[in-house]
Amino acid sequence: MAEQVERLAETYEIHLYSTRVEDMDLTGIVWRRIPALPGPHLVNYLWWFGANHLWRWWDRRFHGFAPDVVYSPGINCLDADVISVHIVFAEFYRRVKEELSLRCNPLRAWPRLAHRRVYYGLIQALERRIYTREDLPLAVISNQVGKALAGFYRRTNHLRIVYHGCDSELFDPARRSGLRDEARRTLKLERNAFVALLIGNDWKNKGLPCLLEALGRLRCPAVELLVVGQDIHGPYQDAVRRHGLEDAVHFLPPRLDVEFYYAAADAYVGASLEDAFGLPVLEAMACGLPVIASGQAGVSEVITHGVDGLILEDPRDAAALAMVISELDSGWSLR
Repeated sequence: MAEQVERLAETYEIHLYSTRVEDMDLTGIVWRRIPALPGPHLVNYLWWFGANHLWRWWDRRFHGFAPDVVYSPGINCLDADVISVHIVFAEFYRRVKEELSLRCNPLRAWPRLAHRRVYYGLIQALERRIYTREDLPLAVISNQVGKALAGFYRRTNHLRIVYHGCDSELFDPARRSGLRDEARRTLKLERNAFVALLIGNDWKNKGLPCLLEALGRLRCPAVELLVVGQDIHGPYQDAVRRHGLEDAVHFLPPRLDVEFYYAAADAYVGASLEDAFGLPVLEAMACGLPVIASGQAGVSEVITHGVDGLILEDPRDAAALAMVISELDSGWSLR
């Protein structure tokens, strides 16, 4: 969103209503800061949903501000003229519904689960009200998102696919090459190691269990894996030990200069069980990294298998993933 707004501001007068701004140039942008309300996420969201309507009404009523277009990334208001859809929560809830079941979780987790179920229910109710407006233009980030809208809300018209992009100056093969030695030295990676990379949160959905099993099948001491994100790595330690990867897997925190991790890697492996798009795959490609993308991720729609990337059709098939990794022509013997 920051990238989009910065570029739109080169042509249009932008008034931005948000609770915070991070890593963004506000030159030429009028930022109307809406204070955040402390408390659970559901309370935060309800406050935000009402407050941004109130703030915009105030500006129209007392400052004469009349925008030509109200643009919303997702479900943020009832009066948007155009919305970009990054995720369909009805589809997301379908996938996680079983995990939110009270009978599958300990009693101490019930308050958190109840909170999440109410929140997801609210978002789905708003989706049903807003996305079913056939006169409302929607920009979806992949065909996969478009299919979810059609399946849940029978919405097939006024849709335009707008794939994610990335900064070609920041994510660049020459820049990656210039950062490579420092990045590998900082991360204490073996000089001759083949380093695979995975970036994101919700590592289960990002395919980490399958990736660990695939690396275990390879049984190659030259392979190392960088796992970057804010998820909890404790649940994966048993799998790391079971597959003999104690010295090969490194759990690392996110960095603002994410290109640092692309520079350290030799391949990006995105075996997501489901992903509306999967931006790290695109960024890795822009850096010149070989990539493996899940056929269940929207980013696979912009990849031609065997030409500019490799596609794993079944992201649960560890044997197939191990084979695809071994086929990467990177100068390492992985078989």
